[in-house]
Amino acid sequence: MLKIAIAFTNTPAGGMFPGRDIDKFEKQTRKMKRDLTVISLLLAITFFSAFNLSSNGKQNAKNSLDSILADRKHYVDELRLVIKGKENMPADSVFKNIKLLKGVPAGKLIAIMNFGYSNSLGVSCGHCHEPGHWESEVKPQKEITRQMAAMNATINNQLLKNISGLQSANPIVNCTTCHRGSVKPALDMPAVK
Repeated sequence: MLKIAIAFTNTPAGGMFPGRDIDKFEKQTRKMKRDLTVISLLLAITFFSAFNLSSNGKQNAKNSLDSILADRKHYVDELRLVIKGKENMPADSVFKNIKLLKGVPAGKLIAIMNFGYSNSLGVSCGHCHEPGHWESEVKPQKEITRQMAAMNATINNQLLKNISGLQSANPIVNCTTCHRGSVKPALDMPAVK
């Protein structure tokens, strides 16, 4: 805490700064000005550092998203070249180890993976897959996704249809309903301001 104290002395002659008290007062004044300057600089540095950190945080998030999008585009373009001419064939006849989306056209499978699953979780292909070894079961996220898709189907095909009074003729949920672009679904909402 900064304490600023200025001592004024009165002399019997009525002068405010007799003799050497003027020197003492001027020294105190210079010291206070120097202290205030240092404090002002420290506050300015603190303020601008905090501002830059939050700006960099936003920039890093943007760069991260840009990186994810670029990564996905790379793999999607690569896969489209691999399946060229086979886009309308069933995915399970074009790709190995298709368990969930059998019968879906291969070109549509790529779109579902890119716009559905990847967007919903805010990830790139490598989150669930081993790029270049797409059939690999090494990553547990692949099986978790299959189980979550089964949960989603149960909610849509059984549970939602039995809720009376819903305002939709065909209510559905999907990955985005809970994930909202994050791997972990939000478990609470920010406070209303």
